[in-house]
Amino acid sequence: QVHLMESGGGFVQPGDSLTLSCAASGRLPGSSTMGWYRQAPGKQRELVATVTSGGTINYADFVEGRFTISRDDRDSNKNTVWLQMNSLKPEDTAVYYCNARRVITPLYTLWGQGTQVTVST
Repeated sequence: QVHLMESGGGFVQPGDSLTLSCAASGRLPGSSTMGWYRQAPGKQRELVATVTSGGTINYADFVEGRFTISRDDRDSNKNTVWLQMNSLKPEDTAVYYCNARRVITPLYTLWGQGTQVTVST
C-alpha cells in the first residue's frame, strides 16, 4: 500500500516562509487529487489547498495568495506535492496533513502522519 510522507514543518516567526513536502512511497494508482489540510488545537481539520493530476488547483479563502501548491508526477515511482507558504501568520499554526484521494475506481483516500507548523514571535 502506498504511504504519504510529509516533511518541512517547523517553528518560524510571523512573516517568514516555509515549504512543506509530501512524497508518496509509491506511484498513486490512476489520476488523483493531492492536497494539504491543517488542524489547529481545538479546531476541525480544514482544507488548505488541492491540486489534481490535470493541474486544477483550489485554495481555501484564508490563503489569500500567500500559499502555492504544486505537484510532480513525472517520477514513475512516486508522486510529490509541495506547499510553499509565505507571509505566515500566527493563525497558520497547525498540524499540516498531506492527502491523496481518488473518487472513482480504484477508490482511495490516503493521509500522511502530519507535520507541525508553528508561527510565533
